[in-house]
Amino acid sequence: MRIGIDYTAAVRQGAGIGRYTRGLIGALPALDRENSYRLFVAGRGVRGAVPAGPNFSARWLPLTDRETSLLWQRLRLPVPIELFLGKLDLFHSPDFVLPPVLSGRKVLTVHDLSFLRVPECAHPVLRRYLLDVVPRSVRRADLVLADSHSTRHDVIELLAVPPERVRVVYAGVEDRFRPVGEPGELDAVRLQYRLERPFILGLGTLEPRKNFTGLIEAYAALRERRRLPHDLVIVGGKGWLYEPIFERVESLGLGDRVRFLGHVPDADLPALYSLAACFAYPSFYEGFGIPVLEAMACGTPVVTARTSSLPEVAGEAAVYVDPYNTESLVEGLDRALHDEALRATLREGGRERAQSFTWERAGRELLEAYRAVA
Repeated sequence: MRIGIDYTAAVRQGAGIGRYTRGLIGALPALDRENSYRLFVAGRGVRGAVPAGPNFSARWLPLTDRETSLLWQRLRLPVPIELFLGKLDLFHSPDFVLPPVLSGRKVLTVHDLSFLRVPECAHPVLRRYLLDVVPRSVRRADLVLADSHSTRHDVIELLAVPPERVRVVYAGVEDRFRPVGEPGELDAVRLQYRLERPFILGLGTLEPRKNFTGLIEAYAALRERRRLPHDLVIVGGKGWLYEPIFERVESLGLGDRVRFLGHVPDADLPALYSLAACFAYPSFYEGFGIPVLEAMACGTPVVTARTSSLPEVAGEAAVYVDPYNTESLVEGLDRALHDEALRATLREGGRERAQSFTWERAGRELLEAYRAVA
């Protein structure tokens, strides 16, 4: 088969969909030497690593991703992807929307339907756009891939897609996510980010769905209940509607104890996970939740929400909380920090759980999906 893939997110996005696309498509060269893969990246002057193999090639479009969105999604101009990639038997978009495709089969990945499940957490402009383009792309797809059974259920229920047209391809975790025991590496990261005190780690784009405001409130309540020496350290860039997060820190007088590190290099994440006393991820809704998997792989006790896909990822290897209930989150953090027997169980169970999610397995599931739809 001649398979075209939109690789734009992998090159342009550091986390989330970018990480998923890099891991998934990056597994294919070692698994498949028969099909021909033609990747495209939208963006003038954008250069980044693409999967290497004798059957892989890449094309950089002379248009930015904003321009391709305007061209294909807003104006709906019928400029086919084959104009850039040549004749295709199958085209796969790993990022919610499909461009015009002349004749090949069409595969679309839908990572989550948060704009329908938790609309109050989405930026109004982005939500209007997604309400228009995602259902339209789903209707055009011959096969929809979902990150989890939770998302598959949402696609079937909310977008009225027949179950046989939706498959699950789980994410994986990279081998580099493992407990960091080298003192020099840990000390270097501790010094770089001024991590003088023990800390609870939160990670994700600063936006309402990640529930950082709830985490901050629970942290404040736990500090009142115990003599808690820990800081709360939050890693992630600014997304949208993030102002209440910073306002809550100030109103609670936690400016010197809640640390925002912004975006950090991927190379530092294993050490940050390993240094953390626990990892807190009380998101209201997730299509998968790769950070939970990364933290578990690093042997870090995880506190997460019993919502959407998160129990699929963590299994029995996490402390579950109700993200809408501050007291539930306080109790979950307290247990993950102070119950030593539980902490040992979470460390061992998390690492074992994470080993079952590999990008090789995900790549094989993707190839099975391609063959089935073709």
